[in-house]
This record gives sequence, structure tokens and C-alpha cells, in this order.
Amino acid sequence: MICYPKVKINLGLNVLRRREDGFHDLETLFVPCDQFQDTLEIIPGDDYSRTVKGLEERYRAPESLRQAISPDGKLMITIARAEGVDWEPLEDLTAKAYRLLDKDYKLPPVKIYLEKTSPVGAGLGGGSADAAQALKAISSLFELNLSQRELAARASRLGSDCAFFIYDHPMFGSGRGEILTPMDIDLSPFRIEVVVPEGISVSTADAYRGISPRTPSKELKEILRQSPETWRDELVNDFELTVFQKYPALARFKAELYDRGAVYASMSGSGSALFGLFPA
Repeated sequence: MICYPKVKINLGLNVLRRREDGFHDLETLFVPCDQFQDTLEIIPGDDYSRTVKGLEERYRAPESLRQAISPDGKLMITIARAEGVDWEPLEDLTAKAYRLLDKDYKLPPVKIYLEKTSPVGAGLGGGSADAAQALKAISSLFELNLSQRELAARASRLGSDCAFFIYDHPMFGSGRGEILTPMDIDLSPFRIEVVVPEGISVSTADAYRGISPRTPSKELKEILRQSPETWRDELVNDFELTVFQKYPALARFKAELYDRGAVYASMSGSGSALFGLFPA
């Protein structure tokens, strides 16, 4: 089974308070974005892959293709990335998604092939998208018949924004980001352009350490219901204040999006990716 996980952007991101469990309560609107997509193939352990030959041909550098087999032999995972795979494949979120379902359903052995073309560490949720699609693919492949609600509940155990990627439409997120409510928003008059500055990777943990939680004077949902032309002065990402202080180049990239005609521009998540809404 082959699927193409796509990333997300955040329209507004308010960090409201620090919780006793160490996480933060936040609110944001998650919006799917297909500018970047990975390729994920999951097959039974004895099946033939339709993608592995192409990966081996395209990713010849040793650091660009990594493979691992779990100690119990049930999972073989291959990850390809042009910039290099600098993490342990068995710790990839797709591998964790398999183990999460295997614990409950005693799954057969599988092979996972992941081609990473979405940016890593850019606040676009590429890894979370991969994990969510892995859960959906495994449920379908082995006829687990898990509902969206059941899949989202499991996804939330893998990461705060993983549950959003079970769905394919804008969702208002609260709690850690795992409490999701559908929200209609018409972005059809606009083109979304995502910019990922080279050489800047923002640690989510560092971004949270610099944040000052606050209660906004105007509700995020109220702002989102306004015309996007009004968002520039009201729709904020709370991470920008401290992240831009550490990486001034990101503030310049945002300003350039406005200079080029964006009606709204913002950092996505905790960065470093930025995006602009341009008239379509």
C-alpha cells in the first residue's frame, strides 16, 4: 500500500498555559498543505516492494538511505532522504505507529519504505503526517476496521499534532493540539506558498522554553472568521516573538512575503518554515 503524506500549516497559534504534565495548552487551526509530500509504502513482510528499487537508484550516497530490522524481526524499515537520514530508522514515527498497533493486534511482519521529501524540523508536521498515514495504511492493509476517531486517539499518543493528519480538512486544535474540531474556512481565493529557509532548524523544545503563555484578548476563532485581509494585525503565532529574536533571518523572510504581495504571512508551528497567502 502506497500513500503520500502531506504537511500542514498553522493559522494562528496561541500558547495559553503550561500544564502540570509539562505540556502546554494551545489553540490553533491546522490546515492541510500539499506543497510537500512524502512517499510511504507499507507491505506485508513477504510481499514485493514497488518503490525500493527506485529508492536504491536515486539515493546512492550511503548517508541518504538507511535500513534497519527490529530485534524481533517483525519490522524492516527503509528511509531515504537526499539530505541524509540522521536518525535511527526504528525510532521513526512510522515504526512507532506499527509497534503501537502491533501491541494491540499482534500484526504480521511488515516492511516500511519511506521517502522523505518534506522538510524535517520546520514546523510543518511531516513526521506526524507519516505516522498518521502509517496508522491508516496498517489498519486498511490488515482490515482492522479502525474508525477515524479510533485512529486519531492512537495518533495522539505518538505526537501532539499527529491526530490532525488522520483527517484531510481544516481542524481547530486545542489541548496539546490533539483535541480537534472541524472548522470550515474558505481559502480558495488564495494560493499558499511555503518557504523553508536553508540552514535554520528550530527545536520545538527550545521554542517552548522561550514562550510566555498568555490569554489573548480576542478569541482565535473570532479572528479566523474574519476576512484574511484583516489577519495581518490580529492573527498571531506566539512562537514568533522568541524564535525571531534568535533567528532574525526568519523575520526578514516573513517581511519578504508581505513585500511580494501576501495578504497574510506567518511562521508555521514552532518554525522554521514560513508561509504566505497570496491572491490566487
